[in-house]
Amino acid sequence: MTPILVFDIETIPDVAGIRRLEGLPATLTDDEVAEHAFAARREKTGSDFLPHHLQRIAAISCVFRDNAGFRVRSLGTLADGEPALIQSFYRVIEKYTPQLVSWNGGGFDLPVLNYRALVHGIPASRFWDLGEDDRDFKWNNYISRYHARHTDLMDVLAMYQARANAPLDALAKMCGFPGKLGMDGGQVWHAFQQGHIEEIRNYCETDVVNTYLLYCRFQLLRGGFSAAEYEDEIVLVKNALAQEPAAHWAEYLAAFGEAPAG
Repeated sequence: MTPILVFDIETIPDVAGIRRLEGLPATLTDDEVAEHAFAARREKTGSDFLPHHLQRIAAISCVFRDNAGFRVRSLGTLADGEPALIQSFYRVIEKYTPQLVSWNGGGFDLPVLNYRALVHGIPASRFWDLGEDDRDFKWNNYISRYHARHTDLMDVLAMYQARANAPLDALAKMCGFPGKLGMDGGQVWHAFQQGHIEEIRNYCETDVVNTYLLYCRFQLLRGGFSAAEYEDEIVLVKNALAQEPAAHWAEYLAAFGEAPAG
């Protein structure tokens, strides 16, 4: 089977970049710099969600599904900086050329990864290949919106209509999956300030599992899985998570409901 890589990122304000762009005094704390940016954004848009280029990556979590089974991990270590996380992500693509799967990855995760790779000067030739190195990539690559090498589930299910976009948490729960546990994206900056990097990574991991489960259900819709194959895959995921020692997986499995009949 073609390896499948489901990915999700968690972000925080790029305090260093905001300082540089705004010419803010060095006496301001990181929290004050971030609040300055949030306030300016709220005044402009009514929301404190910062533009993509002012985001910094705090965690990247992935599900990897291939012939060897199902694995879920956060890239890098607790001590790794942003460049190491980004390099790890692109190294997986370079090595395996996987099918990428995301929820809003085309609208958020990949643009942020692209900007941060640009800032840090991180090469990713396989990801950016449009057929120059591999002719097959001319017709199916990671960059073109309607090519299948990256499936943004939110985008596809909404028929590429932004007004029809739906939140991952809601769809996961409606399908009988656990959905978000522990925190949401709006709490990541506060958790980061408190040094709770592991909790951020754990939260990100549950999101990629939710995304993979929805991808399995999408495969059922489009005929990629028979009903029996779909049920087998859900059991495989549950069994794999039951072997994971981290406490958040026991909580996640306990939150599983019965998925509605297809």
